[in-house]
Amino acid sequence: MNRYKKQIVTVFALGLLLSGCNNTPNQDISTFKDAFAGKFLVGAAINVGQIAGQEPKAIEIVKKQFNSVVAENCMKMENIHPEEEVFIWEEADAFVDFAEKNNMHIVGHTLVWHSQAAPWIFVDDSGEDVSREELIERMKNHIQTIVGRYKGRIDGWDVVNEAIENDGSWRESKWYQIIGPEYVELAFQFAQEADPEAELYYNDFGVSGRSKCDGIYHLVKNLQEKNVKVDGIGLQGHLNFDIPKISEMETSIEKLSSLGVDLMVTEVDMTILPWPSDEVTAEVSLNYELSKEFNPYSGGLPDSVYQQVMDRYTGFFEMFLKHHEKISRVTFWGVHDGNSWRNDWPIEGRTDFPLLFDRNYRMKEGVEDILEMAENWETK
Repeated sequence: MNRYKKQIVTVFALGLLLSGCNNTPNQDISTFKDAFAGKFLVGAAINVGQIAGQEPKAIEIVKKQFNSVVAENCMKMENIHPEEEVFIWEEADAFVDFAEKNNMHIVGHTLVWHSQAAPWIFVDDSGEDVSREELIERMKNHIQTIVGRYKGRIDGWDVVNEAIENDGSWRESKWYQIIGPEYVELAFQFAQEADPEAELYYNDFGVSGRSKCDGIYHLVKNLQEKNVKVDGIGLQGHLNFDIPKISEMETSIEKLSSLGVDLMVTEVDMTILPWPSDEVTAEVSLNYELSKEFNPYSGGLPDSVYQQVMDRYTGFFEMFLKHHEKISRVTFWGVHDGNSWRNDWPIEGRTDFPLLFDRNYRMKEGVEDILEMAENWETK
């Protein structure tokens, strides 16, 4: 258990540029970290520009509202380890320094992932796939160099990200193709060796799907049977306007909590824009052309749509509170609407409203109802 395990806080930002809607709630309301205290931590992903002082108002929100932070991009392999013999520490160091200075729970993200990996990691000098033994050694060096640098400073690591497909099968990433399914076990072992006290997490999207949930359940159960340290599972909360159903996520929380590990609702945001594909996913490689059809709210969000978003956010947080003994953290993927990745994925240049603070750094109207619900939960 880390020092924050019994506190409660996690950041959500339900965006809103908003024209024509009162967007300034009562300023005397509680903060996220205070409202959810005793239930779970509330946090946000922060970027390098914010840490560097380029968005002081965003940082004010983070310091006032949240008690947990995760590195949005600076610890991903392509950024921190772009070449075999090169580690770039400045941005990650600044992230950890900021979090420590503000006494926050710190999550490192992510050590092993098929996306945003450095190109060199999988190939030899001839451009061919490296051997299994070589890739294992490279993975070990990558994990243990980074985790070792921050030993005793980072509370928990997203060790492996998105290893399971929506149908519950293994994602056939280069990690899987070259090493085999053992790569997940090895990654956790290497991370534990580098910092035995840090918490180690598996993190994935689409966990509300039954087949996906079953695949993750069996992955973690198999690791437990081998006595591999896995402290928690991150259920990515990249939500769409109508998918998943709250009950579907609740079912996954109930099943995965039976493994006896902590659950975190990670990467929370909610796109309200039309989805350009038959398959709803969080696969970052998707890229579609911008058109008016898929960018309907460039001039602002209608009140009726905004209310539907707030009702949906409120419903999810009510469910999180119901299961707060199973959930250790809720983390928003970003601080405010203006810097959310949802504006550019899977279609670059859209205007989305996915978080709970707007582009003017104001808490959105209706969020106070969620905070009041959390404060009064014990009396229900």
